[in-house]
Formats: sequence, C-alpha cells, structure tokens
Amino acid sequence: MLLWLLLILAPGRQPAGALPKALLLLKPPWSTAFKGETVTLFCKDHHSLAWEYVSWYHNETPLRKQSGKLQISKSGHYRCKTQRSSLSDPVHVQFLSDWLVLQASHPAFERDKVVLRCRGKEDEDIMERTYYKNEEKIKSSYNSNITVYPAFNDDSTYRCTASGTNIWGRSWTETSRPLKIQVQELFPSPVLTASPPWPIEGSPVTLTCETWLPPQTSHTRLQFCFFKEHQALGAGWSNSPELQIPTTWSEGAASYWCQARTVIPRILKTSPRSQIRVHRVPVSDVNLETQPPVGQLIEGEDLVLICSVAAGTGTVTFSWHREGSERSLGRKTQNALSAELRIASVREQDAGRYYCAADNMDGPVLSKRIRITLRVPVSPPVLTVRTPRAQAVEGDVVELHCEAQRGSPPILYRFYHEDVPLGSSSAPSGGEASLNLSLTAEHSGNYSCEANNSLGVQRSKMVSLSITVPVSHPVLTLNPDVAQAMVGDVLELRCEAQRGSPPILYWFYHEDVILGNTSAPFGGGASFNLSLTTEHSGNYSCGADNGLGAQSSETVSLNITGLSKNKVTHTTVGVIGCLLSMLGLAATAALVGRFRTQRKSGPQTGQKRGSEEAPGPELNRAIPRNIGSVPGPDPPAQALHGPPSLSRPALMELQPLYSNAHSPRRHQKGEEPAIIYSEVKRADPDDPARQDREEAAEGYENVPCASLALDH
Repeated sequence: MLLWLLLILAPGRQPAGALPKALLLLKPPWSTAFKGETVTLFCKDHHSLAWEYVSWYHNETPLRKQSGKLQISKSGHYRCKTQRSSLSDPVHVQFLSDWLVLQASHPAFERDKVVLRCRGKEDEDIMERTYYKNEEKIKSSYNSNITVYPAFNDDSTYRCTASGTNIWGRSWTETSRPLKIQVQELFPSPVLTASPPWPIEGSPVTLTCETWLPPQTSHTRLQFCFFKEHQALGAGWSNSPELQIPTTWSEGAASYWCQARTVIPRILKTSPRSQIRVHRVPVSDVNLETQPPVGQLIEGEDLVLICSVAAGTGTVTFSWHREGSERSLGRKTQNALSAELRIASVREQDAGRYYCAADNMDGPVLSKRIRITLRVPVSPPVLTVRTPRAQAVEGDVVELHCEAQRGSPPILYRFYHEDVPLGSSSAPSGGEASLNLSLTAEHSGNYSCEANNSLGVQRSKMVSLSITVPVSHPVLTLNPDVAQAMVGDVLELRCEAQRGSPPILYWFYHEDVILGNTSAPFGGGASFNLSLTTEHSGNYSCGADNGLGAQSSETVSLNITGLSKNKVTHTTVGVIGCLLSMLGLAATAALVGRFRTQRKSGPQTGQKRGSEEAPGPELNRAIPRNIGSVPGPDPPAQALHGPPSLSRPALMELQPLYSNAHSPRRHQKGEEPAIIYSEVKRADPDDPARQDREEAAEGYENVPCASLALDH
C-alpha cells in the first residue's frame, strides 16, 4: 500500500487582491502517527499564530471549534483560515495501526531539508534502521532520523526497515509502508500582471511579478527581474516585485515576462510570457502656438512653432504648414503629445498664416490657423531738406523730411540741428514725417533725424544746410569824417553791410556815377580810396550785393575846397591888403594924371568942382564888383555910378577863378568863405588915358598879390 503524504495540495498562486493564505501547522510536526495518538493543529496567518476566531474544516466540513488550536485523532484532510487570511491549503494527516511507520517532517519546501524518521511501536527494541530511496539503500543508522533534500516535483519513493533480536535471540525485521514525499514549492512560479490591465497608450503602467512565500519562510528574500522580449527592463534584478513604465506604446506583438529568485538556496522561476494590450487614442484638439507669442516677434529672431494635441496616444507625426506653400515647413514623428519646429532668423517675407497637423495612424487632424506678423526694427532713416530754391535764404520755410524705409509702426521721428532737438513728429501708420522750419542765419549747420519704434533707435546721416542771408542796407562812412575836404587829400570811403552772407560786392558812387567796386570774400566791409580834386564835391553813396538783391546806403555830401583852412585865412588877409594897396595906387595915379592935365590946359573952375563932387573914373575902376564878401561898410551909391554925361570907360573887373559861396552844402562852423582872383581885365585900348593909368597902376594884377599873400 502506497502512503501519500500530501503536504500541500495544489499550492497554485494567490489571486491578486486576495487575502494571504493561512498555514496549517502540526505538533508534533509529523503528518503520520499511530492510532491512539493525538495531533494538535495550529492556524497561522501571514503575521502570527491566531488564537481565536479560527475556522476549521475536516474533509471540507466546517467544525464548530473556533479556538486557535485543534486536537485531532482521526485521519483526513484538514484546513483552516483566520480573519486576516484566506483558507489554507489542505493537510492530510494519517493515524496508522502498523508496527513500523516512516514519518516525514511537515512542512517540506523545495531545496529545504526534510527529516525522515523510522519509528516503531516499541522503538527501544530496534537495533538498526535502514532507509531506501527508490529501493536503493540510502543509509543504515542506529539513530532513528536521517535528513534528505528532495527537489520540487520529486517523484521518488522512500521506505525504511527496522531490525533487532527478540528475547530468544532470534532476528526480526519490519518494513514500513512506502512514502512519496510531495515537496511544497518555496514560492510558486511568478505571474506577470499589468496595472491597469488595459493601459492607454502613452500612459504609465505598473508591472508586477506575482508570487508568494509561505508565512514560515517569510524570512527568505526574493529578487525580481522584468523583461520585454529578450531585453531586461529597468535596472535589472531588484528586491521590488513591481516595475513602473512611465509611458506605454502600442508596438505590435511585444511580449513581457519576469523572473523571481532566492539567494539562498538559489531557486529561479520564470513567469509565462504575456502581451500587454495597449489601447490607442486618436489625436484630438490639435493646437498651434508660437514662441515668442503672436504680435511680439521681432524680425531677425527665431520663431518656434509648437504643435500639440490635447489627446492622442502612440507615435504621432507632426507637420507644419504655411498658407500658399505646397511643401510642409517640417515634419517630426515621436512618442509625445507635442513637437516644436524652429525657424531661424525670420524675415518680413516669413509673415503669413500658419497651421499644423497631427496624425497617429488615424488620419491627420489640423489646427486652427494663426497669423504671424513681424515687428520690424526701423532702418536708418533718410533726411531730406526741401527748400523753395536751390540756395536756402533767410526767411525761407524749409521742410525737414525724415523717412525710414522699413520699420513697424508707430514710428516717432525726432529732428536735430547740431545734435540739439528741434522737435518731433509721429507716424502712427509708419512712413514719413516732416518738420517745417522758418530759417534764420543761425540755422546754418548740420541736421539729422532719428527714428524710434520701441525696437531700437536709428539716426540718419548728417545733412549740411547753408543759409544765405541777404545783405542789409550798407552804411557809408568817410575817413576822415568831415563834411569839407581839401583838394589833394586822400579820402577813404568805407562801406559795410551789418548782415549778409559772403561774398559781398560793394560799389561806390559819386552823384550816381560808379567810382569803382571792391569785393569782401569773407563778409564784412570794404573801402575805396580817392585822391580828391575840385570835381569830387557832391553826394556819395555805396551799394552792397551778395546775389540776393542789392542794397544802397544813404547819401553822404562832401565839399571840396582849393586850400586848407589856414591857407584860406592867410590868403584872405593878403588879398584885402593887396586891394587896399591897389586903391591907394589908383587914387595916386588919378591925382597925378589930373595934375598933368591942369598944367597943360590951366585950371578950370568947373572941373575943379566936378573933381570935388565926384571921384574920378580911376577910383571906380579900382573898386572890384564882387568884393561883397570882404567885411567893411558898403560904398555909397554915388560912388559906384558916375554921372550920366560922362563917358565912362569900361571898368577893370577881377574874375573869380573858384568860389564856394554858392556851394549847396553849408559851411562848417568857424569856417570863412574865401575868394581867389586869378586875373585883372584891362580897359579899352583906345582910352587916351590908358598910358597914364598903366603907369600909375603898373603891376596891379592880384595874382602876384595873391602869391605874396600865400607867401605871407
């Protein structure tokens, strides 16, 4: 008869999420006993022995006993469970009436030692025990116990024999029933599970290598390793029975499996291969974003197009497009919910409407279109000075026109003169701006403008503007500054316009007759020197012209005299003295002539009266007619006219050569008029008394007298 010791039937695996199995223990730890003996059963959960609220089963029939231990004496299958554990595996306990039994320790685990005891009813009579495995002798011993290390699923059969002698000296031998030891697994083969069991593609999943250790072997350490096809996952062997995969992808028929092992003794077990079915979600809510955001992109910067999907699993193919272009801007395939495309150094021609598409094998889904606009920094502006004529003239209104050919609006323009701000003007829609300026002489110089659209400031090149100032009315001055000058003097005519751009051409006039001209290349005044003659008396003026219109000065009058002031005084005194001398000589000559006539003709009474009543013709001749400018009392009228019966010869008249008595200009204060006589007119040559008068008035010309006066 074959005796089976069923240590644990169908250990299997513990269902995921169930309570751990209880373990049924025997005391003494032998599953075979003699009839009449008792065995105590204990129920142990995963933590410790349970002393109450234990459920007992005999041959699947519940027992009323609920204490922590149970004494039995009947053969059968026993099971138990506690509040913290599930139903234990059944344990078969046999009570035999044989004289010799082979006992095995309970429980027995693979690669663990199992104690075999060959026991008789009268154990003290046994002299030798012999153990057999598969009918082969293992060992003979006088001791009752041996140790074996059966493997899992070991189908070997064990038995023992006992021998001795009785009181009569006869030998005897007893043989036990055969025993087949069913060894319990130290831990069952692991099973790989996934949580969640149907993961969504792209989501994390946790792999668990499920196995368990009996409570009494909980001190045994297990290690785990996970595999995908033939490639180990994670860091390899680990003490944790779990491995988390951050993202899972649908990759066809890829299989997963795991292994569990003990360090001592070294037991390695492999789970069955299984496939994790990953659920793929189609892409949805495709969105296109830009970096920098829309409206803040500056020309020359990099544009990043970010295409993303709100949902979708697996490998997604992203592509980027611009309206009007047949070819895509770029394409990327990756296991992600977003992708980026960088466009380096965008230009103004890159502006337009953009969109992207995403596809995970269910067809492309398009995003909404967004308009990409660029903010363009201003280019260096160009300054144009618009004048009403070729050469800007003071008083003109010029337009300063500043324009940047490129730049996003609004643009603020500022205008500068020699780096001093003149004003500003805004171009809200871009383009150009102007500033009007009424010119003055101070506006000559360099002009520039700058453009600013908050993306940078650019300055134009300098533009030079020369302001031509028309000449003002010039002022004519004389040097020396006198109203009367002398013949032979050198007179400087100085003409100067206070304002006017050079070069200036000055003209000098005498009675509106051009005397000459002088140029002032660098502005200022100009002079003209004149050596005076008697013809230079009159009005003088000058004109100034710098090509913008001639201007004339006011006239200045000048009187030219023959001599200087001191010479005129001396001449006047000399002339008066000479005239008095001539009067005396004329009177003497008249008396002498009369005396000669009386001696020839004798004295006559009528003549004597006549001579007493009126002066003779010689006296009349000696008196000049235009001597009125000489101081002294006017002669009586009787003295200037002779009687009408008298035949009066022509009088000698002194002819003035030059006189300033009729000059249109006034005399300077303190100056006296002067008269110069240059010749004396003679009387009629048929005059009978001519000879006598010539003798009497010999040398009476006033030129010599004038010469004497000058010498004086």
